[in-house]
Amino acid sequence: MADGSHTPADGSDTPADGSRAAVGGSGPAGGAPEATSGAPAATSAVSGPAGSSGVARLGLGALGRLPEASRPLLRPGDVPAGVVHLGLGAFHRAHQAVYTEEAVARAGGDWGIIAVAPRSVDIVRALTEQDGLFSVTSNSGEGSRTRVVGALAGVRHAAGDPAGVVALLADPAIRVLTLTVTEKAYQLDPATGQLRPDAELVADLTTDRPPRTVPGLLVRGLLARAAADAGPIALVSCDNLPSNGRLLRGLVTRSLEYADGRVPAGAADWVRDHVSFPCTMVDRIVPASTPQTLADAERALGVVDLAAVAAEPYRQWVIEDDFPGGRPAWERAGAVLTTDAGPWERLKLRALNGLHSATAYLGALAGRETIAEALRIPHLTTVLRRLVAEEVAVSFTPPDGVSVVDYGEEVLARFANPVIRHRTIQIAMDGSQKLPQRVLHTIADLRAAGVRPRWAALVVAAWMRFAQGRADDGTVLPLDDPLAARIRAALAGARTSPEGVVEALFGLTEVFPAELAADDEVREPVVEWLTALDRYGVEKTLAGAA
Repeated sequence: MADGSHTPADGSDTPADGSRAAVGGSGPAGGAPEATSGAPAATSAVSGPAGSSGVARLGLGALGRLPEASRPLLRPGDVPAGVVHLGLGAFHRAHQAVYTEEAVARAGGDWGIIAVAPRSVDIVRALTEQDGLFSVTSNSGEGSRTRVVGALAGVRHAAGDPAGVVALLADPAIRVLTLTVTEKAYQLDPATGQLRPDAELVADLTTDRPPRTVPGLLVRGLLARAAADAGPIALVSCDNLPSNGRLLRGLVTRSLEYADGRVPAGAADWVRDHVSFPCTMVDRIVPASTPQTLADAERALGVVDLAAVAAEPYRQWVIEDDFPGGRPAWERAGAVLTTDAGPWERLKLRALNGLHSATAYLGALAGRETIAEALRIPHLTTVLRRLVAEEVAVSFTPPDGVSVVDYGEEVLARFANPVIRHRTIQIAMDGSQKLPQRVLHTIADLRAAGVRPRWAALVVAAWMRFAQGRADDGTVLPLDDPLAARIRAALAGARTSPEGVVEALFGLTEVFPAELAADDEVREPVVEWLTALDRYGVEKTLAGAA
């Protein structure tokens, strides 16, 4: 899941961390990763937060020191690059990189990954110093397992070398591009799916300056690929968005239309005929790395790893099998290849990410730091089970053979893993971008079936109370959201009552579709829940509801 997540976090919520870096290497032909954009040369030992002076640093030269069970399946430089990944966060390192390494180790192929960080250079430096190697620790209550991953053939920093990234996308050796850049990087209106370009994207699409946005990089890269007639490529969104492949196709198509005057004749047709956009569903809880993550990796490996990540043992990847230039044999690593990822996407977004957001808002309001701690609030798991059984499960048709209720139980067990310290505040960030697909789509489908939402309305009310910036004990809560200024302005002009707050926030058309906002069968339960949360706080509200 990227809450973390892309965040970083759950596939869902993968944050734009130091994770947004890229590994730059010697190019698609492979070879040991090399520094770009001023990244320092590799070193064999460090003094740093992960260990004392003189402790060996993870890298090719340290592989012989590693425990046998922790050694990588591939050696960076041995496998030529065929994949570019945009968004070098913790989630990618613990998810797509792991699947790809296992696939190549079992079935072969020139599918090394060149990973690109859009902004932060820190992870680029760390991985460059470690020859592209990093470790993933799988944690559960039963213990942990740490393994080094060698899937990266290079790392790049997009902000430092945008032309180099554009050239990568035009290289015929690259036939797959995957992305974990979080919802907001797509610059799409979450309520309508329409392109909502900011000044930076407008400049990317209408001038010759080096691209600075994710859509700008994609469009420039595809235009360069079309000019070179470099062969087909699949663009694979791994972000927590409904119909993420179709949204990505729409983003590229609308960006090309926006830049129409600067698009060479025939280029848009080339993109239409040679680029596929398969939908995916990704899932693994991957919290942001902490000093403890690095210390645990050093203890397990005997060397320092400044790019270490930790995750839950569970992982899932569902992919529509539409790859005109070929792909790694991901099914050999346990991925599900399908003709339609839609039911899987809705299952995860509604029954996992929706529960994640509900737990985060209610937990943060009740003063709980982590998701696992929040689940110990009396009656919360009862309410979440009713949300799944009474509303999520009846809002859509799940994949064949899958019980939504059983899936929800598995989700709650994963969330309760005490070793995964997934912070409620982290999952609560970017709520205006996450709420539509995680909760509002459930409500819309319930209303289409004539059902009045109850538990999903509680999640909306919890977000609204969270957005007001105070926990039940008065602690200040951060509003880390792309629409923070709009939300604060709406609240500042609202009547000082639950009805006034609901009216003001329902006016955010970027979040709430007009027909939902005008529906009294939605508005009334949201007002009722917000009134209860205001008067009694989370714990008493849940006790009265359950």
